[in-house]
Amino acid sequence: MFGSTWPAGLAPSSLELLEAEPARRDAQGPATHGGSVRGVAILSAIGSPPPEAAIASAVAALKAGDIVGMPTDTVYGLAADPWETGAVDRLFRIKGRPRAVELPVLVAGVEQALELATAVPIVAHRLMEEHWPGALTLVLPRRPDLVADLGEDDATIGVRCPAHAVPLAVCRRLGPIASTSANLHGAPPATTATEVATLPGLDLVIDGGTCAGQPSTVVDCTGAEPRILRQGAVIVVIGES
Repeated sequence: MFGSTWPAGLAPSSLELLEAEPARRDAQGPATHGGSVRGVAILSAIGSPPPEAAIASAVAALKAGDIVGMPTDTVYGLAADPWETGAVDRLFRIKGRPRAVELPVLVAGVEQALELATAVPIVAHRLMEEHWPGALTLVLPRRPDLVADLGEDDATIGVRCPAHAVPLAVCRRLGPIASTSANLHGAPPATTATEVATLPGLDLVIDGGTCAGQPSTVVDCTGAEPRILRQGAVIVVIGES
Protein backbone atom coordinates (compact mmCIF):
# COMPACT_ATOMS: atom_id res chain seq x y z
CA MET A 1 0.00 0.00 0.00
CA PHE A 2 1.10 3.56 -0.60
CA GLY A 3 -0.06 4.71 2.83
CA SER A 4 0.84 8.30 3.66
CA THR A 5 3.94 8.19 1.49
CA TRP A 6 2.13 8.30 -1.87
CA PRO A 7 2.04 11.85 -3.31
CA ALA A 8 -1.18 13.61 -2.37
CA GLY A 9 -3.89 14.16 -4.93
CA LEU A 10 -3.41 11.06 -7.05
CA ALA A 11 -5.45 8.09 -5.90
CA PRO A 12 -5.45 4.99 -8.12
CA SER A 13 -8.99 5.80 -9.30
CA SER A 14 -7.71 8.97 -10.99
CA LEU A 15 -5.02 7.31 -13.06
CA GLU A 16 -5.14 7.72 -16.80
CA LEU A 17 -6.63 4.73 -18.60
CA LEU A 18 -4.27 4.77 -21.55
CA GLU A 19 -4.54 2.25 -24.34
CA ALA A 20 -1.35 0.30 -25.03
CA GLU A 21 0.00 -2.12 -27.55
CA PRO A 22 -0.85 -5.77 -26.87
CA ALA A 23 1.80 -7.84 -25.14
CA ARG A 24 4.29 -9.29 -27.59
CA ARG A 25 3.94 -12.93 -28.58
CA ASP A 26 6.90 -15.23 -28.57
CA ALA A 27 8.04 -16.44 -31.98
CA GLN A 28 7.28 -19.99 -30.82
CA GLY A 29 3.65 -19.16 -30.00
CA PRO A 30 1.73 -18.08 -26.90
CA ALA A 31 3.19 -18.77 -23.50
CA THR A 32 1.70 -21.37 -21.20
CA HIS A 33 -0.70 -20.35 -18.43
CA GLY A 34 1.90 -20.93 -15.76
CA GLY A 35 5.02 -22.74 -14.69
CA SER A 36 8.21 -22.21 -12.78
CA VAL A 37 11.97 -22.13 -13.26
CA ARG A 38 14.19 -22.83 -10.26
CA GLY A 39 11.17 -22.29 -8.03
CA VAL A 40 10.30 -18.89 -9.53
CA ALA A 41 6.66 -18.72 -10.60
CA ILE A 42 6.01 -17.71 -14.21
CA LEU A 43 2.53 -16.45 -15.12
CA SER A 44 1.38 -15.81 -18.67
CA ALA A 45 0.23 -12.30 -19.55
CA ILE A 46 -0.41 -13.01 -23.22
CA GLY A 47 -3.59 -11.32 -24.38
CA SER A 48 -5.22 -7.95 -24.81
CA PRO A 49 -6.02 -7.04 -22.14
CA PRO A 50 -3.57 -9.17 -20.17
CA PRO A 51 -5.14 -11.82 -17.90
CA GLU A 52 -6.41 -10.38 -14.64
CA ALA A 53 -4.73 -13.14 -12.63
CA ALA A 54 -1.28 -12.13 -13.89
CA ILE A 55 -1.78 -8.43 -13.17
CA ALA A 56 -3.29 -9.07 -9.73
CA SER A 57 -0.43 -11.42 -8.83
CA ALA A 58 2.18 -8.86 -9.91
CA VAL A 59 0.52 -6.09 -7.89
CA ALA A 60 0.21 -8.30 -4.80
CA ALA A 61 3.86 -9.35 -5.03
CA LEU A 62 5.05 -5.76 -5.41
CA LYS A 63 2.93 -4.63 -2.46
CA ALA A 64 4.60 -7.37 -0.40
CA GLY A 65 8.03 -5.96 -1.24
CA ASP A 66 8.89 -8.71 -3.73
CA ILE A 67 10.79 -8.23 -6.99
CA VAL A 68 8.83 -9.02 -10.15
CA GLY A 69 10.12 -9.61 -13.67
CA MET A 70 7.79 -8.25 -16.32
CA PRO A 71 7.70 -7.49 -20.05
CA THR A 72 7.93 -3.99 -21.47
CA ASP A 73 7.96 -2.49 -24.95
CA THR A 74 11.78 -2.65 -24.96
CA VAL A 75 13.17 -5.59 -22.95
CA TYR A 76 12.14 -7.46 -19.82
CA GLY A 77 12.43 -5.45 -16.63
CA LEU A 78 12.81 -6.04 -12.91
CA ALA A 79 10.24 -4.09 -10.91
CA ALA A 80 9.90 -3.04 -7.27
CA ASP A 81 7.56 -0.81 -5.28
CA PRO A 82 9.81 2.13 -4.30
CA TRP A 83 7.50 3.02 -1.40
CA GLU A 84 7.84 -0.45 0.14
CA THR A 85 10.67 -0.55 2.70
CA GLY A 86 13.59 -2.70 1.56
CA ALA A 87 12.18 -3.57 -1.87
CA VAL A 88 14.57 -1.41 -3.89
CA ASP A 89 17.54 -2.64 -1.84
CA ARG A 90 16.59 -6.18 -2.90
CA LEU A 91 16.37 -5.10 -6.53
CA PHE A 92 19.84 -3.53 -6.40
CA ARG A 93 21.23 -6.73 -4.85
CA ILE A 94 19.62 -9.02 -7.44
CA LYS A 95 20.95 -6.93 -10.32
CA GLY A 96 24.34 -6.25 -8.73
CA ARG A 97 23.85 -2.57 -9.46
CA PRO A 98 25.39 0.13 -7.24
CA ARG A 99 22.88 2.42 -5.52
CA ALA A 100 24.72 5.38 -7.03
CA VAL A 101 23.15 4.39 -10.38
CA GLU A 102 19.59 5.47 -9.64
CA LEU A 103 16.60 3.46 -10.87
CA PRO A 104 14.12 4.97 -13.33
CA VAL A 105 10.37 4.79 -12.78
CA LEU A 106 7.59 3.46 -14.99
CA VAL A 107 4.29 5.37 -14.90
CA ALA A 108 0.79 4.92 -16.31
CA GLY A 109 0.76 8.33 -17.93
CA VAL A 110 1.57 12.02 -17.74
CA GLU A 111 -0.46 12.62 -14.58
CA GLN A 112 1.58 10.11 -12.57
CA ALA A 113 4.85 11.48 -13.94
CA LEU A 114 4.01 15.05 -12.94
CA GLU A 115 3.23 13.93 -9.37
CA LEU A 116 6.86 12.79 -9.05
CA ALA A 117 8.60 15.87 -10.45
CA THR A 118 8.74 19.63 -10.01
CA ALA A 119 9.39 22.55 -12.34
CA VAL A 120 8.83 20.34 -15.38
CA PRO A 121 9.90 22.34 -18.45
CA ILE A 122 7.72 22.87 -21.50
CA VAL A 123 10.02 20.74 -23.66
CA ALA A 124 9.43 17.77 -21.35
CA HIS A 125 5.66 18.19 -21.66
CA ARG A 126 6.03 18.26 -25.44
CA LEU A 127 8.15 15.11 -25.48
CA MET A 128 5.60 13.31 -23.29
CA GLU A 129 2.79 14.29 -25.63
CA GLU A 130 4.72 13.23 -28.72
CA HIS A 131 6.31 9.96 -27.55
CA TRP A 132 4.30 8.49 -24.66
CA PRO A 133 3.41 5.73 -24.31
CA GLY A 134 6.75 4.73 -25.78
CA ALA A 135 10.45 4.08 -25.34
CA LEU A 136 11.43 7.52 -24.05
CA THR A 137 12.79 8.14 -20.56
CA LEU A 138 12.84 11.73 -19.32
CA VAL A 139 15.11 12.87 -16.50
CA LEU A 140 13.25 15.53 -14.52
CA PRO A 141 13.79 17.56 -11.34
CA ARG A 142 12.58 15.34 -8.50
CA ARG A 143 10.03 16.57 -5.97
CA PRO A 144 11.98 17.39 -2.80
CA ASP A 145 9.34 15.74 -0.58
CA LEU A 146 9.19 12.50 -2.56
CA VAL A 147 10.13 9.64 -0.25
CA ALA A 148 10.35 6.89 -2.88
CA ASP A 149 13.60 4.92 -2.72
CA LEU A 150 15.27 4.92 -6.12
CA GLY A 151 18.94 5.10 -5.15
CA GLU A 152 21.24 7.83 -3.92
CA ASP A 153 20.20 10.71 -6.21
CA ASP A 154 17.49 12.80 -4.56
CA ALA A 155 17.71 15.66 -7.05
CA THR A 156 16.48 14.03 -10.27
CA ILE A 157 14.14 11.25 -11.35
CA GLY A 158 13.89 9.29 -14.60
CA VAL A 159 10.32 8.59 -15.75
CA ARG A 160 8.86 6.61 -18.65
CA CYS A 161 5.39 5.59 -19.77
CA PRO A 162 5.87 2.27 -21.60
CA ALA A 163 3.81 1.18 -24.62
CA HIS A 164 3.05 -2.24 -23.14
CA ALA A 165 -0.19 -3.37 -21.56
CA VAL A 166 1.37 -5.23 -18.60
CA PRO A 167 3.37 -2.46 -16.88
CA LEU A 168 0.64 0.05 -17.71
CA ALA A 169 -1.96 -2.11 -15.99
CA VAL A 170 0.29 -2.59 -12.96
CA CYS A 171 1.02 1.14 -12.67
CA ARG A 172 -2.65 2.07 -12.99
CA ARG A 173 -3.47 -0.19 -10.08
CA LEU A 174 -0.40 0.25 -7.87
CA GLY A 175 1.17 3.53 -8.89
CA PRO A 176 4.65 4.24 -10.30
CA ILE A 177 7.14 1.38 -10.04
CA ALA A 178 10.92 1.36 -9.94
CA SER A 179 12.22 -0.65 -12.88
CA THR A 180 15.45 -1.63 -14.58
CA SER A 181 16.35 -4.09 -17.31
CA ALA A 182 16.26 -7.75 -16.27
CA ASN A 183 19.93 -8.70 -16.20
CA LEU A 184 22.98 -8.58 -14.00
CA HIS A 185 24.54 -5.12 -14.06
CA GLY A 186 26.57 -4.77 -17.28
CA ALA A 187 25.24 -7.98 -18.88
CA PRO A 188 22.87 -8.22 -21.88
CA PRO A 189 19.19 -7.92 -20.90
CA ALA A 190 16.95 -10.98 -20.80
CA THR A 191 14.48 -11.27 -23.68
CA THR A 192 12.27 -14.14 -22.42
CA ALA A 193 10.51 -14.92 -19.16
CA THR A 194 12.53 -18.11 -18.75
CA GLU A 195 15.79 -16.16 -18.93
CA VAL A 196 14.50 -13.66 -16.37
CA ALA A 197 13.55 -16.45 -13.97
CA THR A 198 17.16 -17.63 -13.80
CA LEU A 199 18.20 -14.45 -11.99
CA PRO A 200 18.79 -15.10 -8.28
CA GLY A 201 16.32 -13.78 -5.73
CA LEU A 202 13.27 -13.26 -7.94
CA ASP A 203 9.79 -14.08 -6.67
CA LEU A 204 7.61 -13.87 -9.78
CA VAL A 205 7.95 -13.39 -13.54
CA ILE A 206 5.13 -12.22 -15.79
CA ASP A 207 5.48 -13.79 -19.24
CA GLY A 208 4.67 -11.52 -22.17
CA GLY A 209 6.53 -13.50 -24.84
CA THR A 210 9.78 -12.35 -26.37
CA CYS A 211 10.79 -8.73 -25.63
CA ALA A 212 13.86 -7.87 -27.65
CA GLY A 213 13.43 -4.21 -28.54
CA GLN A 214 15.95 -1.41 -28.44
CA PRO A 215 16.55 0.37 -25.12
CA SER A 216 14.67 3.57 -24.45
CA THR A 217 16.02 6.94 -25.48
CA VAL A 218 17.01 9.02 -22.44
CA VAL A 219 16.70 12.81 -22.42
CA ASP A 220 17.85 15.00 -19.52
CA CYS A 221 15.37 17.85 -19.04
CA THR A 222 16.83 19.24 -15.82
CA GLY A 223 19.07 21.92 -17.31
CA ALA A 224 18.55 25.08 -19.32
CA GLU A 225 18.53 22.98 -22.50
CA PRO A 226 17.57 19.31 -22.89
CA ARG A 227 20.41 16.83 -23.50
CA ILE A 228 20.24 13.40 -25.08
CA LEU A 229 21.97 10.99 -22.71
CA ARG A 230 21.21 7.92 -24.83
CA GLN A 231 19.74 7.69 -28.30
CA GLY A 232 17.59 4.57 -28.34
CA ALA A 233 14.34 3.34 -29.87
CA VAL A 234 12.77 6.81 -30.11
CA ILE A 235 14.53 9.34 -32.32
CA VAL A 236 14.61 12.70 -30.58
CA VAL A 237 16.04 15.80 -32.24
CA ILE A 238 16.85 18.54 -29.74
CA GLY A 239 16.16 22.07 -30.91
CA GLU A 240 13.03 21.33 -32.91
CA SER A 241 9.75 22.38 -31.38
